[in-house]
Amino acid sequence: MHPPILLLISTDPHARPLLEQALDHRRATIFHVETTEEGLRILKDQADLALVLCDESHGRIASQVVLSQAKHIVHNLPVIILGTDGSAKAAVEALHRGATDYLAQPVTAKDLQTAIQKTHVFETPEPQALAERPFAFDQIISRSPQMELLKHLAAEVAQTDATTVLITGESGTGKELFAQGIHAAGPRSKGPFVALNCAGIPEHLLESELFGHQRGAFTDAKQAKPGRFQLAEGGTLFLDEIGEMSPSAQAKLLRVLEHHQVDPLGDTHSIHVNIRVIAATNEDLPAQIKAGRFRLDLYYRLNVYQLRIPPLRERPEDIEPILTSFLEVARRDHGCRIKGITPAALTILQGHDWPGNVRELYNVVEGLTITCKDELIQPAHLPASLRDAQSAGSNGEIEKTSLLAFGLSVQEMEKRLLTEALQRTGGNISEASRLLKITRNTLRYRMAKYQL
Repeated sequence: MHPPILLLISTDPHARPLLEQALDHRRATIFHVETTEEGLRILKDQADLALVLCDESHGRIASQVVLSQAKHIVHNLPVIILGTDGSAKAAVEALHRGATDYLAQPVTAKDLQTAIQKTHVFETPEPQALAERPFAFDQIISRSPQMELLKHLAAEVAQTDATTVLITGESGTGKELFAQGIHAAGPRSKGPFVALNCAGIPEHLLESELFGHQRGAFTDAKQAKPGRFQLAEGGTLFLDEIGEMSPSAQAKLLRVLEHHQVDPLGDTHSIHVNIRVIAATNEDLPAQIKAGRFRLDLYYRLNVYQLRIPPLRERPEDIEPILTSFLEVARRDHGCRIKGITPAALTILQGHDWPGNVRELYNVVEGLTITCKDELIQPAHLPASLRDAQSAGSNGEIEKTSLLAFGLSVQEMEKRLLTEALQRTGGNISEASRLLKITRNTLRYRMAKYQL
């Protein structure tokens, strides 16, 4: 089994040595960060975290945010709070919020060791339990023939020795789900699945994130840090939004893929890596190549095997089973009363264009769990934008109405336009900027302007 991955959020320089002492020579990969923001980023990017330890050096509110996000992102992820308040009330409150344990400072290695033992993160599952893990592609809900064929092809490529796979498709179609399925069904399933959103990391930090760095390699590099390639050793590295990667990063990535070696910043020695790389993009890479924004040789290296996930509008028969699945989760976790959807309402959903794909459908269902008080979803329960679009389509054309009739200022209209674009794309910045025909930086500026 691959060593468990632990996240330590602490400003105390003695925290990591104390944790290593508590581990008692047991192998583990430790992410040690000093800020809540860094901790939350790793929580979102690192799919295989086994344990989070968070002290309250940034205040109790910050630790509560970490705890809330940890439980939201990874189901049943153990979280140990290292608190500054030794009162029983603070401990009860932390446990009530979902913490696995609460240790008041000062914490000893023995205290920490006992708390970690309770999480069972170092226990090795029985071989039978490993064999009985659910087949990952069954978690991708579909009914359409093209999706069933796609899952079959993905299962086949998972069994091959192909070290690179390219997954294409619009935003929100489920590219990461397919990447996780290929990992789980392949020979590297016992290794880690490490994900990185290439568009979410500033260019000057991307090289460090990918390849790691040594202490003192650059300003603020106070300690050595393994890169995502090293963390994915023996498993899979998922590079999302590969089309957003800068030309310099593309060149360095190509070298790693060709030689299977990474050169951490500040290190004079190369490190061999044995992983599968799955890249995903919602961009038209051949068009990007013609425009000079993506390397042709990198495209050929990534495109050993390509899977294209069709948008939701090309498979309307998948809408009902996906919606049903979302409703089942909502009933189980939140006590939602909705049991199904009427044929008329389903027809409206199947006639929608779904620019945000499954992510947009999820947002619609999430809204319905709040606004719909009936057991069946009726057309009247659906968002007005969906009903109006269906009505316009049935009439053959959209009635021309003066924008001045809305009585809104330019700023109010702009804010509404931004809000709708973000809702339709499930909050995806790249997709929303393309929908609005503005740059991502312009969109971010205007989102900050209107506090969206």
